Amino acid sequence: MTKDTDTIHTIRWTDAGLELLDQRDLPREENYLLFADVTGVAGAIRDMVVRGAPAIGITAAYGLVLAARQHYAESPQDWRRRLDEDIGLLAAARPTAVNLVWALQRLQHRLAGITGDPAPVLLEEARAIHAEDIEANRRMGAHGAAVIDAGSSVLTYCNTGSLATGGYGTALGVIRSAWAAGKLQQVYASETRPWLQGARLTAWELVRDRIPVTLITDNAAGYLMQGRRVQWVITGADRVTANGDVINKIGTSSLAVNCRHYGVGFMVVAPCSTLDFSLDSGALVDIEQRADAEVLVLADRRIAAAGATAWNPAFDVTPAELVDCLVTEQGVIRAPDRAKLAVLEPGFGNSG
Repeated sequence: MTKDTDTIHTIRWTDAGLELLDQRDLPREENYLLFADVTGVAGAIRDMVVRGAPAIGITAAYGLVLAARQHYAESPQDWRRRLDEDIGLLAAARPTAVNLVWALQRLQHRLAGITGDPAPVLLEEARAIHAEDIEANRRMGAHGAAVIDAGSSVLTYCNTGSLATGGYGTALGVIRSAWAAGKLQQVYASETRPWLQGARLTAWELVRDRIPVTLITDNAAGYLMQGRRVQWVITGADRVTANGDVINKIGTSSLAVNCRHYGVGFMVVAPCSTLDFSLDSGALVDIEQRADAEVLVLADRRIAAAGATAWNPAFDVTPAELVDCLVTEQGVIRAPDRAKLAVLEPGFGNSG
């Protein structure tokens, strides 16, 4: 049985501002940074202080509260125009994560009809988004764990735990629930270049929870599956399009292809807020391209030959036909496709 994983708090609201656990320093140090304005929050999202689609959405919601508080104090008659500008600033920080825009849209809807100070209303909504995410993660954990047979071992990719969400996690939430139910023998974590979220973050979370974790290099995953060492690969998602295509950390699609070849189950765990019904397929998603230095430099030291350049997409697209099951807070969808996603509860996701 695991301990209460909500002891890991990535995002903390205080009267002084928004505190974020700086994930760039993990696992060496646990440092919280305080952000008192929306510009700082947008920078924190862009610069990977906080990451993971649900956590990004929650952070952006609190960032908009900071903006509303500042603008109303400075100009009670002009706060709405200035707040619209800040919504654009936050939305552009990491646009591939659909939760970011989804959270901002929820707060925008609460602004309708407000004539006084908007900050208290927005704070109430931001806190609701935060709490709902934790509850949804626990439901997803139970749904996904029910699919896993006793005695299984699993591989997970990137980081999808308390650090990437409001708490408990998506894919890592399933792993936590399956471990608590006595179903898992072993968890493998792929290191996840170039930011090494698997090595630095997932392994850190699992060690804290006393769940056995073995780290592998990203390019060892196929051999791991060939040896029948894992029965499931479990990942999260930054976006799921209307046809069921999954946009997630670069390298996810390679795992899905290997899973299909070797007969390993491929499970995607994502809240309904990650569904984007405005896009017909993953081919229409604008994939974030990040700086060459993230690939060419490691721990402030250049590891590539001088003169080499890098191609550094942050995400890739896994075709829906390679997904064995999609787990949301509403349940498990086997072999997800357009028709199966369309029946999910109205109001979730980005309707365009």
